[in-house]
Amino acid sequence: MDLHVATKWETAVLAGGPADGLHMQVAGRPSVLQVTCPCRVEAPEDGVRVEAVYVYRRHPGVHGEPLAYGYDCASP
Repeated sequence: MDLHVATKWETAVLAGGPADGLHMQVAGRPSVLQVTCPCRVEAPEDGVRVEAVYVYRRHPGVHGEPLAYGYDCASP
């Protein structure tokens, strides 16, 4: 089975936080999305990287496109 054919992609938009207004395509209507932003590291070790993590939760009342996700300032 070709997953690209079987998967229904929907447009989603993020509200608030560092990714405010960002549009993307999601499959399976995930309840939570994670956004990461790279951080600068002084004298990094080989293979080490640091990323800030931001969580967006899907608004349950939105049933059509675009799906709406709001920034969760209390997470993670």
